[in-house]
Amino acid sequence: MLRLLSCCCVSSDNLNERQPLLQPGSPSEVNGAESARQTPSAHSEAETAKRTGQLMMRRVNVPELDLRFTEMAETFNEQQKHYEAMVGHIRQLKQSCDSMDVESLAFAECIGKISKQQETTYRVSLKMKGYDFSLTLDPVDPEGEAEEDPVASSLQSAQNEVRGISNSAKATISKGTTLLQLIEWLLRSHSQMTEQVEGAAETYQEQGRLNRNLEENIKEVRRAKALSHQYKQQAGDVYKEAAEIAGIGV
Repeated sequence: MLRLLSCCCVSSDNLNERQPLLQPGSPSEVNGAESARQTPSAHSEAETAKRTGQLMMRRVNVPELDLRFTEMAETFNEQQKHYEAMVGHIRQLKQSCDSMDVESLAFAECIGKISKQQETTYRVSLKMKGYDFSLTLDPVDPEGEAEEDPVASSLQSAQNEVRGISNSAKATISKGTTLLQLIEWLLRSHSQMTEQVEGAAETYQEQGRLNRNLEENIKEVRRAKALSHQYKQQAGDVYKEAAEIAGIGV
């Protein structure tokens, strides 16, 4: 059974309002007294990230590492966005079929309902080619002539949702593959990064603060790894179901 990760879902509007994770600043900005406190805007961004499940990384004052954390976090947030889009398209498709099972990502029953409803007009099927799948409508005409009537808006909407499921599932898996490489590098380099961060600190107090930032970032990296695996796995399950609907062995 395909079950969505409801605790991590967020609207695309919230995702688009999200600020970039690490904004490189001047040394005075990083080392000054104000760097230890969050501005109202930064605090708001942190609360948004916490609420939506996005990553909000902290600066460790080593440019190379800040860049690595930024790249990893942005890639995770993009994957999360694609996953949530996939969930949204499945929900919309199931709502159009009056499905009450909103917690599941399974959509075979919905395709079956559409096929049954349209059996006198169209032969409805799911076609799969590589990593792309789509809902096809072949006109049914007793006399062998193609139907001239335009496709109903509800059917066009269903086709759009299926196309959206396919595109977002593919992007979720693709981002997950890239993300795993970034995550593994950061986790392998934990000890080395600690040394770099300690070397970058100018005072004992700053060293403690930057070390705490690094450890918080590593916690977020581990959280991202767990969630990313689930996103990728569920997108893979969606592909498996699409293949079953299309009659392709997996």
